[in-house]
Amino acid sequence: MTIDPAQARRILVLSPNWLGDAVMALPAIADVRRHFHGATLIVAARRSIANLFHMTPTVDQVVVLEGADVSTLKAQQADVAILLPNSFKSAWLVTRAGVPQRWGYAADFRRPLLSRAIARPRRSVHQAAYYQHLVRELGIESGPLEPAISVPGDALAAARTLLNSRAWIPSRPLVAIAPGAAYGTAKRWLPEHYASLLSRLVEIGAQCVLVGSRGDTETTEWIQRLIPDGTRKHVLDLTGVTTLESLVGVIATAKAFVSNDSGAMHVAAAVGAPVAAVFGPTREYETKPLPRAGGRVEVLIHPVWCRPCMLRECPIDHRCMKGLSPDRVLAAVRDLMTPPS
Repeated sequence: MTIDPAQARRILVLSPNWLGDAVMALPAIADVRRHFHGATLIVAARRSIANLFHMTPTVDQVVVLEGADVSTLKAQQADVAILLPNSFKSAWLVTRAGVPQRWGYAADFRRPLLSRAIARPRRSVHQAAYYQHLVRELGIESGPLEPAISVPGDALAAARTLLNSRAWIPSRPLVAIAPGAAYGTAKRWLPEHYASLLSRLVEIGAQCVLVGSRGDTETTEWIQRLIPDGTRKHVLDLTGVTTLESLVGVIATAKAFVSNDSGAMHVAAAVGAPVAAVFGPTREYETKPLPRAGGRVEVLIHPVWCRPCMLRECPIDHRCMKGLSPDRVLAAVRDLMTPPS
């Protein structure tokens, strides 16, 4: 069943649950916005990522989901729910909330709960294209495959306050580095390699700032211990102290961003920062960062026979990450920091 865009008053989009996936869903959400241009577009998301959608110009309202929050969704009085997660739970939630039109992929045995069930792509595609495929099959024209995050002035001010509290020197170019990854240790470039990169960036006149969640603290502390004492004063550490908004501000302030395959990597590309993305066991053709207009991204891999294995922990010698040298990443960062001619 289709619905006339002119008749739809309130469109509810259920966001993916992880930060990187939510960023990669932004092009599809922008497509929905253009199609239902006269409707109120509401995004429902986990608390940890909900503020992302306050920084996108396409969304009218953001609803924070706390588990199976049926009453919250029912209060939105949506005409249509578009489910970006593949889970049975998301379909059951909007069904119980009484949303009359429930659209999503036919996945996780939920077809009976959907008023429109779309077959998933038959071949591997980038995750952002996967979300666009869903809305395109619903009759919604695809726009650019370009996530975009707007940087609020408050986010920049919060970032500067945090950086100043760590002895930031604004005259030195700032390189932001996110050495963590939620998927597992196999996705993480070696701490020794990060320490070497940081030291050499400081040698060429940069300041560096480490960012990440509280769960990344052990990794960043390990890296700090490997950095020479004379260099460490130019490596600022904001691990575990940024909000999503202040992280966006830090990224926007930096001249380049270095990261493993992570949610922060996707945020940086959507902000428009130059991004050096380190990929090990994961499929770069499915989750590489997508730059916004004018942005620059360098995807770095070390080709070995066993990648991409998609394993959380390497069962052998982590050769895909060990073989990616700090020299190569440094060269990429220096290139990204040089304005295009």
